[in-house]
Amino acid sequence: MSYKVTRRSEAVAYEAPGHYDMRPTRLHNPGDVNDGRITVGLSHFLPGGGCHFGSNALESIYYVLAGEMDLTTDDGTTTLHAGDSFHCGPGTQKAIQNNGPVSCQMLVILTRPEQA
Repeated sequence: MSYKVTRRSEAVAYEAPGHYDMRPTRLHNPGDVNDGRITVGLSHFLPGGGCHFGSNALESIYYVLAGEMDLTTDDGTTTLHAGDSFHCGPGTQKAIQNNGPVSCQMLVILTRPEQA
């Protein structure tokens, strides 16, 4: 199939390794479209929720829709507010934690590397 529409009610909850006090939902998978490489999810982090310091093999974009999220990299910690985003390449070490008083909603976009 060359396209896919995902309705709000069709988002699928799943387990995200290394994450805590959060609920990730999957909106789109690479297999949804021909030659797809993008995964899109919407994650809901409770206050205190986050992800332990580590990396993955995917190019990643985090876009904060609501709330705030502290982002830690090898260069230090910064706070992302609603409307802010973070883009990193595969293998980038990072951690995130919601240190704010309300839940944080974050759109997560992951792209697997092109296959040679």
